[in-house]
Amino acid sequence: MKKIIGVSLILSCFSLGAKAQATSAANQNVALSLSNAIAITFVATGSAVGSSVSIPFSSVADYTNGVQSGAQQMMVQSNKPFNITMNANAANFTYSGSTTPSPTMGVSNVLSCMVVSNGTGGTVSSYFTGFYPITSTAQTIISSCTSGGNQLFSCMYKGMPNYSFPAGTYTTNVIYTATQP
Repeated sequence: MKKIIGVSLILSCFSLGAKAQATSAANQNVALSLSNAIAITFVATGSAVGSSVSIPFSSVADYTNGVQSGAQQMMVQSNKPFNITMNANAANFTYSGSTTPSPTMGVSNVLSCMVVSNGTGGTVSSYFTGFYPITSTAQTIISSCTSGGNQLFSCMYKGMPNYSFPAGTYTTNVIYTATQP
């Protein structure tokens, strides 16, 4: 008699065309650490130092009426609202010429400034909507400006020395400061 031995067969079945995929995942936390940032530059130079502004007085009418400069455009980049102030670096002009002793010309008696365009989203001080004297004390010219990367404004200067001073070059440095409150 023959004995039939049964064989158990276990088959692992995979569907045709599909492959088993193994996956793994990893994650990482990324944190941006932002600081308050602000910069003010002159558009013409692309830096915090503007070109020299020359205001020539060459006629009697210039001395009588004063002479205005061209517009000086500045840009503020700030990630927060800001204010803009301006002042002269000294109370008196520096004199260069042949008169001795050197004459003393007060900046606030002769030089004034006016904001002629404002793209900052802020409010121009009512004083600087017309020509207003520049002093050696910081004065707010635009307040409550909005944050942004291209906040533009422009100012013009007016010199009015009348007939009180001898020929020569009178120089002062005007400082613009943008501040986040």
